[in-house]
Amino acid sequence: MTSPILVTGGTGTLGRLVVSRLRDAGADVRVLSRKSRPAQNGVTYVTGDLAKDQGIGPAVEGVGTLVHCASDKKGDADATRNLVREAGAAGVAHLVYISIVGVEDVSFGYFKAKLESERVVTGSEVPWTLLRVTQFYDFILNGARKAKKLPLVPVPAGFKVQPIDPEEVASRLAELALDKPAGRVPDLVGPQATDAVAMIRAYLKAVHRGSPVVPVWMPGLGRIRAGGLLPKGPREGYDTARVTWEEFLASRLG
Repeated sequence: MTSPILVTGGTGTLGRLVVSRLRDAGADVRVLSRKSRPAQNGVTYVTGDLAKDQGIGPAVEGVGTLVHCASDKKGDADATRNLVREAGAAGVAHLVYISIVGVEDVSFGYFKAKLESERVVTGSEVPWTLLRVTQFYDFILNGARKAKKLPLVPVPAGFKVQPIDPEEVASRLAELALDKPAGRVPDLVGPQATDAVAMIRAYLKAVHRGSPVVPVWMPGLGRIRAGGLLPKGPREGYDTARVTWEEFLASRLG
């Protein structure tokens, strides 16, 4: 009998997709959740809180592989540190961590916390796999849906991105979780380099909204405008996903 795979953040945007793919592959899946939930669709839920260092020990007990998708704008590194400590004590054989392309170049706020969390994982005694990806389409879609109600839609100017469908990220994470620890694997990036203004305009066109998009210069984004969140080096140095923004919108908007 194989050991269960624990997914943190297993009810979030990415985590729930990873859980689904692991279940499709026949894995025994356990999810760490802050809220108590009954088992469903073959998935067991364990109550715990990474930030508060509660319930982590029971969650990792007997686990062979751990996929760490949980993330927060505040206290992310400390939460990861709590998880890694308990995973090491429990003898977890493989920790898969998801991070962000360019996190060492855009090292402020949330990106800084993710970079520190990377260092916690890679410096731990638990064998690990690290995958960096670009921004999710969902995040841009959520902001666009709110913005479409405005008569004018302000968007940060020069906000360069190469976003990706989280469905493709989930598939890659599941593959990595079902394999052996591999260290830092090639980054996974979206198929098209673009910017936030172009993406919002494409969304408004798709929903037949004529609200004008107004590029707004914002301080503190110089590294992003310089391409800090875009993939670096030759194309053979990273993997490229297939689903475009327009295809993603078509699937979500019907």
